[in-house]
Amino acid sequence: MGKRLKDNLSSRYFEAANKMKSQNARRRIAAYVESYDDIFFWRSILSDFEDDTRYFQVMLPSRMKRLDRGKKAVLMNLLVDKVGRDMIACVDADYDYLMQGATEMSKQVTTNPYVFHTYAYAIENLQCYAPSLYETSVMVTLNDHHIFDMEAYLRDYSLAIFPLFVWSIWFYRTPNYGEFTIMDFLRVIEPGHFTMAKAEDVVARVRRKVGKRINQLQQKYPNNKEIYLQVKEDIKRLGVTPDTTYLYIQGHHLFDKVVVPMLNKVCMQLIREREVEISQQSVHGTQQRNELSCYRNSIEAIPSMLKKNTRYKQSEPVARIQADLQRYLELTKQNQTNNDTDRE
Repeated sequence: MGKRLKDNLSSRYFEAANKMKSQNARRRIAAYVESYDDIFFWRSILSDFEDDTRYFQVMLPSRMKRLDRGKKAVLMNLLVDKVGRDMIACVDADYDYLMQGATEMSKQVTTNPYVFHTYAYAIENLQCYAPSLYETSVMVTLNDHHIFDMEAYLRDYSLAIFPLFVWSIWFYRTPNYGEFTIMDFLRVIEPGHFTMAKAEDVVARVRRKVGKRINQLQQKYPNNKEIYLQVKEDIKRLGVTPDTTYLYIQGHHLFDKVVVPMLNKVCMQLIREREVEISQQSVHGTQQRNELSCYRNSIEAIPSMLKKNTRYKQSEPVARIQADLQRYLELTKQNQTNNDTDRE
């Protein structure tokens, strides 16, 4: 047992602390997350459920601040028996949502009413929500010019990788996982060098690699057609559609290998376009240098703007998170009403 009080925090601790406040004080709900990067994301979601009776405080467990790997497992081990009305856990879904309780971790993530997950693989996937990327490019470059359809590109990329994604989920659900791991899947679907002019070629190259690997898997597992179709329908039932597959692949891969390289090319062209415009409109050299310096100092970093983007709140996975939070609040309200009735 931990010797310090903060090592033994539970929902009951926060509930007791709330009871010591005045009747008009807002109830504090502690929301524990996996990493510093998660704090803003979950604050943006939870803040919509705050009112004059409650507020959320998003934080990291003290033991996790020096950990780099396995944060989700550590978080769940620390909190799984302690979450409740006044203390919740907020985690990346990873593949645990699609596993639907097949492992102990998946069971806790998908069935505990005080554990909330992203539905998408991770927060990075939602930060890369396709309909938000144009606005992100404007935030980075301050140039409101639509030069490339990033939403269509991610849709085409998703359609290309979906058939192999189904295989990946099947392997992940079986003892055969070692024969086709997540890393094997990611190596196949990596798009490689991206250019706007040849975006269709990039997708076509991914589609060819996917087709080649599927042929190999079909030869090795010739009797898997029915099982494959069952997995396909199952993940569709869970919200995975062929044109939104990108939301359910490993988040860092999507962020680092797919979306940021694409945004780099788009933003570089938008910046050059704006710089040419400034140069053409400048009356003399001094004005040109000043305007260019001012503009360049206003340009933002792509990763930072992706992380500050909150358009994901319009996505289907976030709608599911919001529904879970609403159920949790209704549950805790009902439980409190029952407790008050029992005391009377």
